[in-house]
Amino acid sequence: MTELQPTVIAARKTRAAAARIAVIAVALIAAFGAVAVQLVRLGLEGQSRVRIAVTAPISESYSRPPIVDRDGRILAMDILLPSVFADPARILDVDEVREKLASVLPPRDAARLPSLPANRERRFVWISRKVSTALAERIHNFGLPGIGFRWETKRAYPAGAIAGHVIGAVNVQNKGIAGIERHVDLVAGLRMARADAINGRRAVRSSLSLAAQHGLEDVLAGAMKRYRTEAATGLVMDVATGEIAAAASLPKVDPAFPERWVASGPINRLTAGAYELGSIFKLFTVAAALEDGIARPADAIAARPALRIGRHEITDITRLPTRISVGDIIVRSSNVAAARLALKFGDGQHRAALSRFGLLGEMRTEAGPTQSPRVPERWDNLARATIAYGHGIAVAPVQFAAAAAALVNGGYRVKPTFISGAGIPEPVRTQVMSTKTSAALARMMRANVTSPLGTGRLANVPGYRVGGKTGTADQPNGAAGYDGKKVITSFIGAFPMPRPKFLVFVVLHDPKLVDGKRLAGINAAPTAGALIARVAPILGVLPERETSKAVATGERALVE
Repeated sequence: MTELQPTVIAARKTRAAAARIAVIAVALIAAFGAVAVQLVRLGLEGQSRVRIAVTAPISESYSRPPIVDRDGRILAMDILLPSVFADPARILDVDEVREKLASVLPPRDAARLPSLPANRERRFVWISRKVSTALAERIHNFGLPGIGFRWETKRAYPAGAIAGHVIGAVNVQNKGIAGIERHVDLVAGLRMARADAINGRRAVRSSLSLAAQHGLEDVLAGAMKRYRTEAATGLVMDVATGEIAAAASLPKVDPAFPERWVASGPINRLTAGAYELGSIFKLFTVAAALEDGIARPADAIAARPALRIGRHEITDITRLPTRISVGDIIVRSSNVAAARLALKFGDGQHRAALSRFGLLGEMRTEAGPTQSPRVPERWDNLARATIAYGHGIAVAPVQFAAAAAALVNGGYRVKPTFISGAGIPEPVRTQVMSTKTSAALARMMRANVTSPLGTGRLANVPGYRVGGKTGTADQPNGAAGYDGKKVITSFIGAFPMPRPKFLVFVVLHDPKLVDGKRLAGINAAPTAGALIARVAPILGVLPERETSKAVATGERALVE
């Protein structure tokens, strides 16, 4: 027995050691298990708090319907882009975060990085909203703890800056702040949307033709360069419905960057400015006189001598015959004869006629409200005479164009619209002038383009039977009055005569001298002709062969 005692003792020691090892292993496993459970609990607890923190601001995102042109081409749409945020509680080194992000962020966002809180009480801070995926990838590759990404809807404009003033813009919450985008908010309404999803919405179909719009902007840009103007505006309108197929105000703006233009950038001069437009107003003077029975197209009106009213003298640029016909007021653009014709109106008659055409009231379009007309406080003889040839009254170009449509569409007043199908149905159209008077005006406008004496002959486009009227207006210079330093030139026209489909309007702001002149006949008229040649085929108006008899039809307006 004594010989076995060492073996027994050794076995007992081995079992005791194994027991101690097992106890230690169990204790270690329990300890590590407790640590793991605590880490998971804290991790889940932290995720919950972050989720609550980061989803609250993201919920304020709105779904917008696409905007398309009349042919279904996309002008504006929602897309998804990543936004960068910070969770300060998870940032390990705030200085490293500031330094690395500043190296890649746009200056506007980088300037806010010094204010990124270093304390861990804040759980959510926006760093940069709706960045490009390329920039998001660069930031992701930094591997910065506490920097994350969330998807948000952003408005995209596939056509770039084309029709920027008309389409408008949205803010960072995807709410419309200008143009058709704002109209969509007011009429179609917005819907709350998940930040990472785009809700399907029926597209808003505008009346614009993307191809015609491009043509208009290209022609105006060429005119600005050729005549060294400070701005140029223009539109193409359906004379029957008021639907605008193209509208531009240059310099143009990019709807993708509203912060660059909403506050202090180029204004939309078609709607947001009111201007004295000059001799194109003679169309309404003659139309009112014919409609009210004051004159007939062939009646003679004195164009010489100059007309004096008090201390003011009204003259013409060129020497005209002593007497000209009412039709020649349009063709040869006589200020003196137009003023004398306006003085034949009775008290209130002239103003009532302009009001009937829609030139004196407020106007609003889907692109926003227009600038209110500026009219004289006293409608005395001097005001009546100067307004007859487009001075002393200022209107927004889009308002003038809408009124001019009635001159050639049979006498029906239209409301300009940028939404397809929103034109006034024919049964409820308001007739403000007889079809006979409208036909007479159409013939006079055609003669102004076809006659060798017409001021608008450079607007002629073979095959399209263009008719129209030029206008050159000195612009007032504050207290200095009319100093002759700045002018606005314009051409209002329609095609194909005598029953036109479309109206065109071109306005050039402060064109410079060409061969010592800056009259509308040598800058606005050829610009309008180039515009018609460019957009007419796009809008489905094909050229026709014109016979000498057809061309002469317009000139007969002088004697009919």
